[in-house]
Amino acid sequence: MLFLYLSIMVLKIKCGWCKGDALYEKYHDSEWGVPLFDEQQLFEFLTLETFQAGLSWITVLRKREEFRKAFDQFDYHKIATYSHTKEKELLNNSGIIRNRLKISATINNAKAFINIQKLHGSFSDYIWRFVAGKPITNSHKSSNEIPSTTPLAETISKNLKQNGFKFIGPTVIYAYMQATGMVNDHLIDCFRYKEVGLKR
Repeated sequence: MLFLYLSIMVLKIKCGWCKGDALYEKYHDSEWGVPLFDEQQLFEFLTLETFQAGLSWITVLRKREEFRKAFDQFDYHKIATYSHTKEKELLNNSGIIRNRLKISATINNAKAFINIQKLHGSFSDYIWRFVAGKPITNSHKSSNEIPSTTPLAETISKNLKQNGFKFIGPTVIYAYMQATGMVNDHLIDCFRYKEVGLKR
């Protein structure tokens, strides 16, 4: 009885959306909401969120390693030089999500990403300026309170499109903000809520 009680006590409360799938829980516990500043990781998440559009995030997570192999570990310099032959190769790759428009957008976005770096010094500096370099910390008690997009996400999406990016609507961008820690949408009773503070 004491063992059972202690076991219950050490159970960590976490956001409900990840429960029941080991991969989803690992992602939630170690990555989701952690502020990211590394250029390649920021590009990786931008690409994965683009492919996630219209699908569930767990679908993308399960194919993440295959995506990394297919897209040269998300080396945006290499991706920006992909040929039509490479595009066809990706379309025939059953390990990833085979969507012609999303694959084309990824190659286009790699070029736009590099251009942002030239204009702003780094993509990290550019994207984090929208939140003044500090995560927005929300205080949601229920997952029903978490929005699918916000006016700020709409502003960022519009700006990215003006800079040549494709397939990055407000919903995609808000999910990107959550994933990269620009916004902390862990529920207030989740053990990760206070752990994902700014670490640079």
